[in-house]
Amino acid sequence: MKLTEEEKQIAVETSRKVSELFDPGKGNLIPILQRVQGELGYVPPEAMEVVAGYLDLPPVEVYGVVTFYNQFRTTPPGKHQVKVCMGTACHVKGGHIILDSWERRLGIKVGETTEDREYSLERVACVGCCTLAPVTLYDEEVIPKITPTKVDGLLFSHQLADKQQKEGNAGEK
Repeated sequence: MKLTEEEKQIAVETSRKVSELFDPGKGNLIPILQRVQGELGYVPPEAMEVVAGYLDLPPVEVYGVVTFYNQFRTTPPGKHQVKVCMGTACHVKGGHIILDSWERRLGIKVGETTEDREYSLERVACVGCCTLAPVTLYDEEVIPKITPTKVDGLLFSHQLADKQQKEGNAGEK
């Protein structure tokens, strides 16, 4: 997914401001990256380069940390975030089938965002709703006992609601 020049500039400026809040020691790498992600929603390559420069580290070392820890995103999150629980109960009840359904329906893999930036897909450990397995979180709303058919219905109903909201906003102008 390509970033616009404006997005790149925002990433650079934000990363500079965040980095300057910390002492330039290697021990601050993860806290700086966490703060950058908190501000931007992800850690783009431009941000990694700024942080590497500030901490006097090779950019590949910062990239290695970002890609090693699953808490970090390297792509912007979608407007709608879909999280599929893969805890033990959800896995046993077919969580992998649900995850596959979301991947096919959205046309993306785990950790990716659709080209239009409407949806991002994540695999999460346990969300604490084991009796409702398998579970999907759609914009933090718990969707219990989800099936592949419910994936299609849920996506369709949300897309319809988004379309109606956009048409309503256009009519107000």
